[in-house]
Amino acid sequence: MSALSTVPMVDASEPADAAALIAEINRLRRERNAVILAHSYQIPVIQDLADFVGDSLGLSRQAATTDADVIVFCGVHFMAETAAILSPDKTVLLPDLDAGCSLAASITAEQLRAWKAEHPGAVVVSYVNTTAEVKAESDYCCTSANAVEIVESIPPDREILFLPDLFLGEWVRRATGRDNIHVWLGECHVHAGIVAEDVERARAAHPDAELLVHPECACGSRCLLDLQAGRLDARRTHVLSTEGMVRHAAASDAEAFLVATETGVLHRLRLQAPGKRFYPVREAAVCNYMKMITLEKVYRSLRDMVYPVIVAPEIAERARVAIDRMIAVGR
Repeated sequence: MSALSTVPMVDASEPADAAALIAEINRLRRERNAVILAHSYQIPVIQDLADFVGDSLGLSRQAATTDADVIVFCGVHFMAETAAILSPDKTVLLPDLDAGCSLAASITAEQLRAWKAEHPGAVVVSYVNTTAEVKAESDYCCTSANAVEIVESIPPDREILFLPDLFLGEWVRRATGRDNIHVWLGECHVHAGIVAEDVERARAAHPDAELLVHPECACGSRCLLDLQAGRLDARRTHVLSTEGMVRHAAASDAEAFLVATETGVLHRLRLQAPGKRFYPVREAAVCNYMKMITLEKVYRSLRDMVYPVIVAPEIAERARVAIDRMIAVGR
């Protein structure tokens, strides 16, 4: 079993303001030879503090190649587990043990084993938003950035079990045209709340804006259908991962964008594409788990070396196979 350490937090006085906290964090990361990784959904001050900001795939690659002794992962627990699997000789710290993921919690290893027994010989493709134990039962991991490429690399006659996100799975099924993909009925509570009606309202309010949609969103498959049917302009509608959104917005000639994903990415979009305008398709699309990491918690994490993320070697060895396959595919 994988485990998150429960080392108690040490009581001590803390710097009084953000500038002092950042100065202490910078001092500690030099002393510890630490690198700070932050997901694009983190609060702005954490993104600005981090050495690297990105999506799950990009951060996994950074974790696999860093020469730091300590990785402070500003994200949620499955991401820190993945970093621990990729860097077994490093100390991986998660600043808040309660930073979980509703999507990762939607399937257990036991449930996956039972599903596999119903489909012997099927290839298991697990979204990276899963626990280490689930990854260990999988043939491939993927992210939204490379899910289609991963599935297309599997022989077309092989049955596929895709988990746990039903919206991403349905989008992959439609994008690849494969009818032998079985999809687990899990969801991210934030992305599931972004529906087609939100897109319609946003387009009515900003008719000249390009539309950027994350495939985890409930509206993603509808957008793909509308694109295929010609109801949406393919030149101005793009289904992309968070990293794909950042790259596209920076390169696009468009001046305004509607963004259908967790709102934390808006900060990064505005930094990477200054002068352009970004509007959330749904203002309430906020992941409270992602917002749990604060400057105070990063400071305590480095000061007290809490909380180390530990994955049992036998789980890590099996999960590493699926994760390595994910890292090897796509940009």
